[in-house]
Amino acid sequence: MAEPIYSPGLEGVIAGETAISTIAGGLQYRGYSIEDLGEHATFEEVAYLLLYGELPTGEALTALRKRLRESASIPQALVDLLAKIPKGTAMMDIMRTGCSALAHWDPDTTDNSHDANLRKAEHLLVQLPIVMAARHRLAAGQKPVPYNPELSLAANILWMLFEKPPSERLTKAMDVSLILYAEHEYNASAFTARVVSSTLSDMHSAVTAAIGALKGPLHGGANEAVMKVLEEVGTADRAEAWIRDALAQKRRIMGFGHRVYKTGDPRAAYLRKLCQELADETGNQDMESMAETIETIVRTEKNLPPNLDWPSARLYHYMGLDVDLYTPLFVVSRVTGWSAHVIEQLDNNRLIRPRANYTGPLELKWVPIDQRK
Repeated sequence: MAEPIYSPGLEGVIAGETAISTIAGGLQYRGYSIEDLGEHATFEEVAYLLLYGELPTGEALTALRKRLRESASIPQALVDLLAKIPKGTAMMDIMRTGCSALAHWDPDTTDNSHDANLRKAEHLLVQLPIVMAARHRLAAGQKPVPYNPELSLAANILWMLFEKPPSERLTKAMDVSLILYAEHEYNASAFTARVVSSTLSDMHSAVTAAIGALKGPLHGGANEAVMKVLEEVGTADRAEAWIRDALAQKRRIMGFGHRVYKTGDPRAAYLRKLCQELADETGNQDMESMAETIETIVRTEKNLPPNLDWPSARLYHYMGLDVDLYTPLFVVSRVTGWSAHVIEQLDNNRLIRPRANYTGPLELKWVPIDQRK
């Protein structure tokens, strides 16, 4: 028998099969490039693609939007809970609690059939943005804004946060960001969701666990850290001196490098153009110039290309979003990918139970308590 191979962090280990997405030759969802999807699709179309395995027909998309509208509310008891959670609680903790609580009102919670999991996935797709927006407004002393059945899911996120219809460009920016964050193969949170569902636990438990994994700063939250960097730099004329000093001090600059994309994150390349357009529309050209200077120097000096978090932080800033919403928006998007992984796992399940490389002592002898030192 071959000697087991140990790979810290499971780096490079193929832990399963999936037809949901691949990073080989650029990121593709079900065979479609993210560039193509970002250019032409809405988030609802991509959600359908990930969950059902194919792009929707016009009739199927209309039916999906109808089902989302019918599920677009959360129980008043949950709204009351969101209002009572202590002020200052991290929004990712709110998202984790909200997802778990929603299970209590979902009639399919304990049903692990394929169709029931699709229904639960659609419920979470529309209900988690409502949880996020409701808590954000309640924490600011404002009333939650109901879901607008006349708007798309991307437009509704902005509507429920700001209570004003978003422009076409803002809606497009939200759509694209949700599409780019929706799925990314066997990342830490998706793998967490698969591990949980492999025990035959339920969809809400798996997604709640995935949110817990995403909360960790080595997985989610990097775009929040990027925004702090840009705020620290301040203006474009300070960018070159700041980044050269930071590199000399060996500071880690968030938003650059990636575990699997060694030559560049295709999502970042696609989002860059949208950032430039939105910066022009919102008067943020100086920040865009600052980011360009930093990116050029980091590429040249460290050979590190930007990942998705580098442009997405700016994009969200240009959209007027508070920093504490950045990672929760990741949740709102990635719930589609997580749900697809849960469904795929359960459709052909095998309990995920790896082995460990034991490094402790062996064959110790029992010592009575009065003889221990």
